[in-house]
Amino acid sequence: METLITGSIAYDYLMRFPGRFQQHFIPDELHDLSLSFLVDDMTKHWGGTAANIAFTMAKFGLQPKLMGTVGRDFGDYRSWLESNGVDCSTVIQIDEVFTASFFANTDDDNNQLAFFYGGAMNLARNYRIADALSDKPDLVIISPNDPIAMIKLCDECRERSIRFIYDPGQQVARLNGDELRRSFRGAHMIVVNKYEASVIYEKTGLNLNDLREIVDIVVITASEKGSTIYLNGETIEVAAFAPREIADPTGAGDAYRAGLILGMSKAFPLELSAQIGALSATYALEVVGTQNHSFTAAEFVERFRRLADDRGRLDCLL
Repeated sequence: METLITGSIAYDYLMRFPGRFQQHFIPDELHDLSLSFLVDDMTKHWGGTAANIAFTMAKFGLQPKLMGTVGRDFGDYRSWLESNGVDCSTVIQIDEVFTASFFANTDDDNNQLAFFYGGAMNLARNYRIADALSDKPDLVIISPNDPIAMIKLCDECRERSIRFIYDPGQQVARLNGDELRRSFRGAHMIVVNKYEASVIYEKTGLNLNDLREIVDIVVITASEKGSTIYLNGETIEVAAFAPREIADPTGAGDAYRAGLILGMSKAFPLELSAQIGALSATYALEVVGTQNHSFTAAEFVERFRRLADDRGRLDCLL
């Protein structure tokens, strides 16, 4: 199955603040806010939702095509992705700008203050799938990106009868109700976390039952509480797998999506696909950065089978 992963490709700058943000905010002075947090540690990582999903998919031996817009500083990132099995032939480089960058500061309570520079990502609206790929892919994932680009990609998938997964992520904050309704219409699947689902309900005036009438499959994740799949009137609860430790929560959702898509590509039952996603997320939680987790297929299958019964289906990964 040829899978095209669209969305952001970015550098991540991750910082750790030795304290609690809330102790430094004075409620009566928020109108005149001026704060600087001295951090003890900063690391630079590869990131961006689409690149993160593609990276974890490649860990399973898949060769997803990555589509996104990057800047003139993408050279080392391209080398990294390609060395890890990601097909970057559909990445569009624009030399007039820099690649998008994510700056996150995490405190001792795992609260985050984050800022995102769009850079080349802001120009993604100028490109169609047809500009990057001559053939029609079997599946397209539309993950957080320039909001207008996301709308246009959904439109193109409907126009060309391409099966697509809508994964709006943090961009639910930017998209209005009409844009959200327009985007997930005709989607094969929508994947959001519990909070994002609540924002969608509020902005669109729809509820979960309405969403299930519009989209074939609805997947709602809830961090350590696992995920829920809604399909054809059926509700499937999937537990999370506890990590050995939580080093950094960033990117766990992207890893979940990669595992879910892997299962779909192998025609696994959706429950098993979501379980693969859950364990993929666990691997991401255990390291700092969104593309620093590592496992062989044999290691993944062995750990999975200590936690759940795949009925032998994962043999095809070995």
